[in-house]
Amino acid sequence: MKLFDEVRSFILESEFSIHIYSNKVSVVNYESIGHFDSKKVSIYYDKGEVAIHGEQLVVSKLMQEEILISGVIKTIEFR
Repeated sequence: MKLFDEVRSFILESEFSIHIYSNKVSVVNYESIGHFDSKKVSIYYDKGEVAIHGEQLVVSKLMQEEILISGVIKTIEFR
């Protein structure tokens, strides 16, 4: 059963996570989007807020529990 639980946990990831790539930021298991424009994106999660600052920011992918932001990422701030 442990193997099954590990596979299920991997497939159905429930923890908040943020992945940083070249000119992209992926946020998984967020609660809501507080602000969005071409220079700032604020995303709320269970323990606070993530503010992504940059230029030419666009949402490349938007799903119920995942968002992918592309553009010139300058800073990522956890509040």
